Amino acid sequence: MKKVIVAAAFLITTLDVFSQTPDSLPQATDTLTDTLKVNEQIATPATQPKKKDWSKVSLANRPNDHFMFQLGYEGWTGKPDSARTKGIPRTLNIYFMLDLPFKTDPRFSVGLGLGISSAGVYFDKTRVGVADNTNTLQFEDVSNRNNFKKYKLAYTYLEVPVELRFSRDPENDGKSLKFALGAKVGTLLNVHTKGKTLQDAEGRTIGNYTEKLASRQYFESIRLAGTARVGIGHFGLFGAYQINNFIKDGSGPNIRPFTIGFTFSGL
Repeated sequence: MKKVIVAAAFLITTLDVFSQTPDSLPQATDTLTDTLKVNEQIATPATQPKKKDWSKVSLANRPNDHFMFQLGYEGWTGKPDSARTKGIPRTLNIYFMLDLPFKTDPRFSVGLGLGISSAGVYFDKTRVGVADNTNTLQFEDVSNRNNFKKYKLAYTYLEVPVELRFSRDPENDGKSLKFALGAKVGTLLNVHTKGKTLQDAEGRTIGNYTEKLASRQYFESIRLAGTARVGIGHFGLFGAYQINNFIKDGSGPNIRPFTIGFTFSGL
């Protein structure tokens, strides 16, 4: 009888264990899954931002300074005391440019163009003898005799500018910070003096007319200048300095013009 009772108790206990639902059993599988997820997060490094591959950016049709308009102040280094200037000497440059971006990094490009550069320097009771038959160019004091109320020396060059350019954001070049370093080579087209309203030494008007005298005999036919630009979008500042002499060696003082001013660029 005892054996029957013990066997029945064992059978009841076994059936009770197997009758339990999965929810009532320990969730060893879920614990293992959670542990693997945590280890995976620790082992996986944070995603790094990808560096932009500029070589795959197409900027073939971008507008990038294909047209440049420059207005600036024209100064002279080496100017003799006899060349008494007044007013604001100024220059006007207009260039049409090609822009050739680097294939590997189009933030950099080469600018190559053609254009006209002209300048006018104003004088105070000084005559510049561009058409005189003398060995050297004369800056003559005419304060004690007849002179023109307005008088200037003007010169014009046909120029080829070349630039190494950098645009911080070439995809949005109209708003980007930009730099350019370069040079320009020019050939002299014209030099002339222009006087308006002849007056005597006391300032009384003698004749209300304009005199224009032109000659390139004293001036170098080729100009070489270094250039620089900086700006944002279509607006900026520029500078230029003539490397060779303005006047031929032995024909006058060692004058080298320089220019600083504003640039508008676009197209």
